[in-house]
Amino acid sequence: MKRLQRIIVVVMLFFSLTTAAQKHNTTSDDHGMKTYIDALMKKMTLQEKIGQLNLLTPGGGILTGAVVSSNVETKIINGEVGGLFGVIGEEKIRATQELAVTKSRLHIPLLFGSDIIHGYKTTFPIPLGLSCSWDTALIERSARIAATEATADGLCWAFSPMVDITRDPRWGRVAEGSGEDPYLGSQIAKAMVHGYQGDGLGKENTLMACVKHFALYGAVESGREYNTTDMSRVRMYNEYLPPYKAAVDAGVGSVMTSFNEVDGIPATGNKWLLTDLLRNQWGFDGLIVSDYTSVNEMIAHGMGDLQAVSALALNAGLDMDMVGEGYLTTLERSLQEKKITLKQIDYACRKVLEAKYKLGLFDDPYRYCDSARAKKEVLSNDKRIAAREIAEHCFVLLKNNNQVLPLKKSGTIALIGPLANDKNNMLGTWAVSGDPQLSVPVLDGIKNVAGSNTTILYAKGANITDDSILAKNINVFGLRADIDKRSPDEMIDEALKIAQQSDVIVAVVGEASEMSGECASRTDITIPPSQKKLIRALAKIGKPLVLVIMSGRPLVLTEENDLATAILQTWHAGTEAGDAIADVLFNNYDPSGKLTMSFPRSVGQIPIYYDHKNTGRPLIGNTFEKFRSDYIDEQNSPQYPFGYGLSYTKFSYSNITLNKKSMTPSDKIEATVTVTNTGNYDGEETVELYLQDLVASITRPVKELKGFQKIFLKKGESKEVKFIIGIDDLKFYNSDLKYAAEPGDFNLFIGGSSDNVQTAKFVLTM
Repeated sequence: MKRLQRIIVVVMLFFSLTTAAQKHNTTSDDHGMKTYIDALMKKMTLQEKIGQLNLLTPGGGILTGAVVSSNVETKIINGEVGGLFGVIGEEKIRATQELAVTKSRLHIPLLFGSDIIHGYKTTFPIPLGLSCSWDTALIERSARIAATEATADGLCWAFSPMVDITRDPRWGRVAEGSGEDPYLGSQIAKAMVHGYQGDGLGKENTLMACVKHFALYGAVESGREYNTTDMSRVRMYNEYLPPYKAAVDAGVGSVMTSFNEVDGIPATGNKWLLTDLLRNQWGFDGLIVSDYTSVNEMIAHGMGDLQAVSALALNAGLDMDMVGEGYLTTLERSLQEKKITLKQIDYACRKVLEAKYKLGLFDDPYRYCDSARAKKEVLSNDKRIAAREIAEHCFVLLKNNNQVLPLKKSGTIALIGPLANDKNNMLGTWAVSGDPQLSVPVLDGIKNVAGSNTTILYAKGANITDDSILAKNINVFGLRADIDKRSPDEMIDEALKIAQQSDVIVAVVGEASEMSGECASRTDITIPPSQKKLIRALAKIGKPLVLVIMSGRPLVLTEENDLATAILQTWHAGTEAGDAIADVLFNNYDPSGKLTMSFPRSVGQIPIYYDHKNTGRPLIGNTFEKFRSDYIDEQNSPQYPFGYGLSYTKFSYSNITLNKKSMTPSDKIEATVTVTNTGNYDGEETVELYLQDLVASITRPVKELKGFQKIFLKKGESKEVKFIIGIDDLKFYNSDLKYAAEPGDFNLFIGGSSDNVQTAKFVLTM
């Protein structure tokens, strides 16, 4: 009888909470949300409020860090958990949610998040690859598909997009971002937020996005993971902060702090960063969460013991503590010692509860658990078709001598290389919920596309690496770099035999998926020696040699550029990698990708990026001059510049026409150029607009991307492309951090890459 009475009480309390939520639509005004949460928080104990600030991972599912939480079920029942991540699958999430809403005292539902970085189960190209499409609608579509899948399978929170600007390809996490440019990065950040969140949270197929890593993480010294950053405020505001702000302006629901320090204070405990800038200057009103144990890691930074760093984080404005449990175990003591205030705990708790309210979890804790929808949506055929189409748009044709590409659907092709028939590496890094064994390798893709008149001969040719220690470091998440029992010479001999029988050689080489990503920094970003030896041997045969490069970062390809007839950069392309690569090789789709990071000629050039500033002694051209800013042993220019990418067809640009040569702050200038497809194929071209402020109160870059349009042109077709330049396009943060434009002369550039442009001039008058 007592057990029945307890059940009745639980049901009545749960009904009272859900009924209150149902009186207010999950996307209702702030007053409705405030009224509901005010009522709930009056019922909460101090321990329950602190419990909401605790984000845990139970282990046994998706591993994304070195620490796994313990006694999770007990903590959920005790009201000591606000959310979980690392739990995948509708059944597991439903069962875990049931613990919270039936066995905890107040039945507050949990948030369920995951690192949905470039797809959920259906995996798209790595984000760096996606950015090379220069197609924000397509990128938004990839996030929308990921949200549809993930929400059907129980999740409501994506730890994405990663918007860190980086100019150092040694850093492994360049794979997760959109490259070196703040303008393009901002457009992609907005697209990803809209893709995940749709037109508002609370719908069954929308995820709360989490922009990361706030802030400046992409500027880590030496390209080494978790390392120090240090830069001026002017550089922060002009070059590194814009994509974060773009995500905030787009309505992102949450922000994740970074591991690095900012102005000598770790980001997770940095009050200027989290409160003064993010909350007060930018008006962010969502949830701020730490990265994995980044609260605890402030101890190693030298900021004090666990109690001290937890208080530092709360005082800074951090709402939720991921995995470390410093909040859970120390905040009550810090409150008693008056190192923090109850108001701060209440504020953080409110932000967690508001996120749950906006997601509709108080209305229906199982809103995102729908087994029928999961069965219909996850890895459905239409999503695999989309993954193939999206991947095709991301590949960058770096070289194509003698028009060796596209390949003919006839004759004999030697397909060689350690990545030519390897499912384990198709998805790329940080595809935590994807299944590599469901991916399409290149060998299968070419067989699917080449047709019956084409003979395909295959040989592995080399290991990804012959270095057993490097292979061990790569294989943390499973076998990614296997070392063949055969000797390297035996494998090369086999490859050479089939190469001799072929009309063209296609070698699929590059990085294993875990040679980039988190904690995958490299000092040597060339192709590993085992594969270089294979490429050299194949080049000596004298037959057309096509390199298909898979990587999570820009590589130094100086030697490969000299040896290969053609090079196609495909990144790690996801579930449909093989079919998409074959589509491009055989011209089912004409390659249209453009680089979003510069490719260095040598690691010694790093950091290298297009929007650099001039020195007082700038080098003119690429020829060495004494007493100029240059190298004695290498050119200054990159191997392949930002915005670069070839096509099977060719595009010509007319001179730029301006509708006026001067403008005032209230005016706009129209810049028009005619683009013509002068080649033999239909194709897409990204038309890029750059500006240069010639005289200003602070030094300004040699050029800055300020617009782009992707257009499709049939063979022989011309199209007029128009850009409208307004006062906002001319603004920058000056030495007083005032965002303003200054009068003077400007250069305007339009072209197909940052180093191949038409030029015009105009004047801003005030």
